[in-house]
Amino acid sequence: MAIAIKELSNYIGKKVNALIPIELGGANTPGCIAAGLITGIPTIDGDYTGRAIPEISQTTPYLHDKSLLPITSVDAWGNICIIKDSTSYLIAERIGKFLSAASYGLTGDAGFLMTGKEVKEVIIPGTLTECYNIGKLIREARVAGKDPVHKLVNALSGWILIKGIVFKKEWEDRVGYYWGTHSIEGTGEFSGNQLKIWFKNENHVAWKNNSVIATSPDIISVVDLKTGDPIANPNLKEGDEIAVIALKARPQFRNSKGIGILGPRHFGFDFDYVPIEKLVK
Repeated sequence: MAIAIKELSNYIGKKVNALIPIELGGANTPGCIAAGLITGIPTIDGDYTGRAIPEISQTTPYLHDKSLLPITSVDAWGNICIIKDSTSYLIAERIGKFLSAASYGLTGDAGFLMTGKEVKEVIIPGTLTECYNIGKLIREARVAGKDPVHKLVNALSGWILIKGIVFKKEWEDRVGYYWGTHSIEGTGEFSGNQLKIWFKNENHVAWKNNSVIATSPDIISVVDLKTGDPIANPNLKEGDEIAVIALKARPQFRNSKGIGILGPRHFGFDFDYVPIEKLVK
């Protein structure tokens, strides 16, 4: 990713003065910070989504009609590509995914060149500090012998959809994305309930006892029942004891354009987005 930043700067002939993670993602956020440390470029406390997302169009620059091009892409082998132009965000995403698939893994990408004024229009500020504080809260709850899951949900004004055990996992690697479903059998106060989650990289639809209980752009997150640590979908396995929590989406995505790019119909489901606070009632 550090090389991608340098290549982008060289291509446009301008200095890059600050970096911003595209999302709050398990790889992209620390990857951006690490690239900043390598290049000596500071990372701004904020991001463009306020959550993790599978597609580059599911970002605030898209919502504000900002350009994402050019994009530089560098893989682990040293292959360097530049997406100079494309007909849309969706096509740029598709090209980028196939570059990643061609290199048998991840690529480091840099794009979304903007002025400071433009950044102020689109950034969701303070989200890196939020993540730091959430991690601190989880750790301190464990040290104090308290329930980290309840501490987490209370701090984020969220909801626990289920506590239970993963009893079925179905997945496939398709066109550069990780697709599938996880099925959870409720335990304790959730005994007799089942939850099913559909994911494309991240979780986007959850059904509780066959009824929709949460969808993107709201956040569906799986955490370890005892530690409160989040579990990424590739690491989640049958037999894991987990809790599934739901959080409100950022206000920036609770509009027709945000729902259009991140709601259930975008992912091919034949039902509309309903805010989580209404579904859980």
